[in-house]
Amino acid sequence: MTNLVIVESPAKAKTIEKYLGKDFVVRSSYGHIRDIQKKGMGIDLANGFTPNYEISADKKKNVTELKKLAKQSDSVWLATDEDREGEAIAWHLAEALNLDVTTTKRIVFHEITKPAIEHAVAHPRTVDMDLVDAQQARRILDRIVGFELSPILWKKIRTGLSAGRVQSVAVRLIVEREQEIEAFEASFSFKVQGELQLLDENGQVSGTVEVKRNASFETEEEAQAYLLAVAQANLTVMSLDEKPAKRSPKAPFTTSTLQQEASSKLGFSVKQTMMIAQRLYESGKITYMRTDSVNLSETAIDQAKQTITTNYGAEYSHSRRYKTKQADAQEAHEAIRPTDFAVSEVTGERNEQRLYQLIWRRAIASQMADAKLQRTTVEIGISNLDAEKLVAKGEVVTFDGFLKVYDFGGKGDEGLLPPMTIGQALQLGTLGARQSFARPPARYNEASLVRTLEEMGIGRPSTYAPTIDTIQQRGYVVKEDREGTPRDYRQLTLTADGLQAETLNEMAGSEKSKLFPTDIAGIVTNFLTKHFGEILDYQFTAKVEEKFDIIAHGEMQWQAMLDDFYKRFHPKVEAAEDVSREEAGQARLLGEHPESGKPMFVKIGRFGPYVQVGDGENDEKPQFASLMPGQKMDTLKLEEALELFKLPREVGEMPESYSATAVDGSVFSVEAGQKLIAKQGPFGPYLEYGSKKYAPIKGYDPLSITLDEAVVLVEAKIQAEAEKIVKTFPENPDVKILKGRWGPYITDLTTKKNAKIAKDEDALALTLEECVKRLDEAPEPKRRGRKAAAKKTPAKKAPAKKAAAKKAPAKKTTAKKTTAKKAPAKKTAAKKTAVKE
Repeated sequence: MTNLVIVESPAKAKTIEKYLGKDFVVRSSYGHIRDIQKKGMGIDLANGFTPNYEISADKKKNVTELKKLAKQSDSVWLATDEDREGEAIAWHLAEALNLDVTTTKRIVFHEITKPAIEHAVAHPRTVDMDLVDAQQARRILDRIVGFELSPILWKKIRTGLSAGRVQSVAVRLIVEREQEIEAFEASFSFKVQGELQLLDENGQVSGTVEVKRNASFETEEEAQAYLLAVAQANLTVMSLDEKPAKRSPKAPFTTSTLQQEASSKLGFSVKQTMMIAQRLYESGKITYMRTDSVNLSETAIDQAKQTITTNYGAEYSHSRRYKTKQADAQEAHEAIRPTDFAVSEVTGERNEQRLYQLIWRRAIASQMADAKLQRTTVEIGISNLDAEKLVAKGEVVTFDGFLKVYDFGGKGDEGLLPPMTIGQALQLGTLGARQSFARPPARYNEASLVRTLEEMGIGRPSTYAPTIDTIQQRGYVVKEDREGTPRDYRQLTLTADGLQAETLNEMAGSEKSKLFPTDIAGIVTNFLTKHFGEILDYQFTAKVEEKFDIIAHGEMQWQAMLDDFYKRFHPKVEAAEDVSREEAGQARLLGEHPESGKPMFVKIGRFGPYVQVGDGENDEKPQFASLMPGQKMDTLKLEEALELFKLPREVGEMPESYSATAVDGSVFSVEAGQKLIAKQGPFGPYLEYGSKKYAPIKGYDPLSITLDEAVVLVEAKIQAEAEKIVKTFPENPDVKILKGRWGPYITDLTTKKNAKIAKDEDALALTLEECVKRLDEAPEPKRRGRKAAAKKTPAKKAPAKKAAAKKAPAKKTTAKKTTAKKAPAKKTAAKKTAVKE
């Protein structure tokens, strides 16, 4: 063997191997091969913050094979990604394979095409240790922050929590936005708009014009007086202004703008966008997808010009060279673009096709001519209101330019206004004044959070997707849709028949795919802001990124940067040990129970927020009740808290028996006369309909749910239990095919192992032999048993392997009726590990 090329992913290896000759063998490292050891902090703080690296357990076999291949090769080429993380992976490979980092060939390319690969091979370099140091500094600092802060949160607030330099700042943004929304005081105004009829010289209607009043009225009385005045006035065209305008295309995509546009145009999550883009890059269809540059190479610009001229005509071509506004952007990189502009569509998975189309359109549009417009503004005078005017606007595209392939969401075509002359008369058509309410600040969605993080200089392209995923996985943020609430508004309508006033209704405040902070997010943010303000300071987080950039340029020693940080950070960790759990958890006194006089508190527990009656003094056991979905710790009132203690509540008895039989003969049932009891659990309200039998209450209030409604929920739960069993095998009853949340899957009741079934497979057609084979190949199930609690020391040993929180006694299950006997929970055990940014 002559040459060994090592890349990060097997998909990329297959693509590159096609472009290199028989003298090259391409293998994959499968991403990172080494990381800071899991046991303890893994960093020698006393000796220059030296990290203790270890080869990941799942990579040891691969590293052994790469070592063998490296020894057999005349030359080893490290071809990992071109960003800092890729540079660090290349260095780790050199260390693990005993390669000389000063002589081992390092090649990079921003696109996987034959010319790019051949150029990289012709111009190798060595590993850039400045980039490696910058990545090491980031990884070590984030490890220190997570490892020292997380145990503080476990001890003072709740086990399983985590903190991190970027993650915690992202949560703070969401929490503070929610606080702004809650503090927002709604106001309203009346906006006037409608339609007037244009009259010709004979007094006949020659067209209609949509008009509006630029300013709003603060009161209904003012709006009404205005409309009545218009009804008595003569309306004429006072001024008419026509002028050309243009719209220019935006720059090609960077990582963050791709994430934002894929969210708004395709409905992709940030994580989904990056996964699909990764596949497009590895298959050679687009350039590297982690970049903060809007630059295009001269080759790309020439190629785009040729494609535009061929497909649309020379008048549509306009070569542009964009410059990134960020001072620290890497202009040597390119923006995200197709590797071949002549290819407008690709084959493959549907979402890959959609994302490629978005990237192609944005990149090709950036090299196209401006769209030309004709804008018309008309002012309409009101005879008895001298200072008042109604305004009509029109906008027409006279040359579509880049809009032929990509409309980035401008104002759109407002349409052509009918021909008018100054002094021409108009008459009333329909003119209305609608009560409009001021909107609170918008909640973040994933795309707008990415945009804000980028604008503030927090994080880098490679960190946005994992950060947003982490804060959701850790339970600090939920992404969901929420229905609005009904709201009355006033509508005034003026026609030739007179003025009509009415009260109408609308749904207000509906949200789609927005990020909502949980109660624990607010508590952790308040605690960290108070005791570790520097870590959560937006400017500090941005300045840390700047220091990483300085290290990458070889202008600062990474150890000195970490030493300066740690000298200020660690004393605050030590001081936080003296903070009480009550202060950290921000327990709030609601008042006294009206009957017992006992104090009532709202607190946070391991299952979420709850209300406590009594302080536990005099050996008296307090009473507890979990908050309902939608209730929040910081806004809960005493009256609402008292309602929680009305549960459990007996709803009634089953009027008749109900049963459902599964395909294996298992019967799931409830008997007539069985009491149905509404309860509130750690994971929401549910109905208990027998010994350890539960049905979640969704869409109803457990305090007011009726017997008929409860019966429907119980019957639906029983039916779902029976339908969960898709197929069984008499010769091996432990192996079953069950219906899961994401579709059918195979399970073995003895080994507790699960195996996947593809979406396009017919689960009923699978044989026992095929199921057993897949179970044998499936990974071992994660152990969920309890272990002895580890000591919680803030800096030396995090209880990383501590078992998940205890389940409620009511949730014990048997093998036969697993689902039927679970509490109506959606619990996911939180991993108790220091955060990795």
